[in-house]
Amino acid sequence: MAAETIAVINTSPDTVELLRRILQQAGFLVVSGYTFDIREGRLDITAFVEQHRPRVIVYDIAPPYEENWRLFNHVRALEVMRPLRFVITSVNVAHVERLLGRDEHVYEVVERPLDLDRIVTAVKEAVRARPTR
Repeated sequence: MAAETIAVINTSPDTVELLRRILQQAGFLVVSGYTFDIREGRLDITAFVEQHRPRVIVYDIAPPYEENWRLFNHVRALEVMRPLRFVITSVNVAHVERLLGRDEHVYEVVERPLDLDRIVTAVKEAVRARPTR
């Protein structure tokens, strides 16, 4: 059985590389992008998802929260995103959870992008979860 592909979307190259290593060690194929590249149009997120077909996206919502929340909502609303699961990382979980409400596509919100064990566990559970579509 082929390894599942996981996408990591973050603002920090160091965090992306760390998450790449830890998820690869857990047996996943990892592709990555940066939120600022999506926002500024340098990364076509639809083409990225169509090319790589990730099962789960580990997506960081960093300050400024409202701006990055709007970007996340834009990304999440794309047709190509409908069957995907998200594991959200944020240093302000309470704020993000208030913005999020109940969303079947978001599997878990993890307090820190560096809470590696929780992220790997959440990704594994999201991969096993039945697709929403």
